[in-house]
Amino acid sequence: MSQIIKRGRIQGDEWKVLRLAENDEAATVVVPAGRVIVPLEVWQVQRPQLAGRAEAGMLGVWLTGDTDLAELAEDLAALQLIAVDFPKFTDGRGYSIATQLRTRYGYAGELRAIGDVLCDQFFFMIRCGFSTLQPHEGRYNRAQLEAALTRPVCSRCPGWRYTLTSHSAGISYAPTYRSRI
Repeated sequence: MSQIIKRGRIQGDEWKVLRLAENDEAATVVVPAGRVIVPLEVWQVQRPQLAGRAEAGMLGVWLTGDTDLAELAEDLAALQLIAVDFPKFTDGRGYSIATQLRTRYGYAGELRAIGDVLCDQFFFMIRCGFSTLQPHEGRYNRAQLEAALTRPVCSRCPGWRYTLTSHSAGISYAPTYRSRI
């Protein structure tokens, strides 16, 4: 079971991310049982069959950085989980997708960063609206994740740390000495 950071806490994850192989077609791919995050293409083609699972909280949709959110706007109320894929850590389009989902579209459900999610980017992902961070399985052990959650905000102010609790409003800055009280 992979580890995720959800609202500032490290925990196990029951969700599986469905990725299409080169020869898979969105219309014919079989969505496995359990909690599954499917590509937007699968959701769009198989929506009538998958809508009940999504409303029950058993199915989420993952987006790429070039997704036109207007295509998904009508479905946002039915989706309790939306994931944004970061194919490379240098691809910043996912930050814009997250910000737009939270601000322009008012999405209040779980917003998850998947793919090439690095601990150096946790703070910025949370600031953009992500509530859950899912690094590649095996990339970090628990101690590394815990250290990333309590690292200094910047190298010039090592006494100031941030805590990741939820999307942007949940980030608090406090001097380290105050956390000891």
